Amino acid sequence: MHRKLRLRNREDFSRIYRGGKSFANGQFVVYWSKQPSAEPFRLGVSASKKIGNAVVRNRMRRMIKEIVRHQANRIVPRTDFILIVRKPATLMKMKDMEKSVLHVLKKAGLLKSTSSSKEKQAD
Repeated sequence: MHRKLRLRNREDFSRIYRGGKSFANGQFVVYWSKQPSAEPFRLGVSASKKIGNAVVRNRMRRMIKEIVRHQANRIVPRTDFILIVRKPATLMKMKDMEKSVLHVLKKAGLLKSTSSSKEKQAD
């Protein structure tokens, strides 16, 4: 994932936590807010020490960034969002984790409507 697509500083995280909306499922929590300067979007990943040691936390961050990178064309533009990893996610395989991330993003309304992708498949 490109550096410009990542949330890195504390002020951005704090702004999203304070003023953003949140949605959750069993494995992930997503906080998000609209940000006109975010083109196309920016992602922050938070994995606390509760989920495991540094190896586990960094592995989770890498996997989530890769999932979001593959789904980048489906994510609503001009949005900042933070994905928080919960402990059950550490036991998941990549495919199941992708389904869970997409589920929480869809629940939050951060995925574009699928009608355009269905039209492309029909061509």
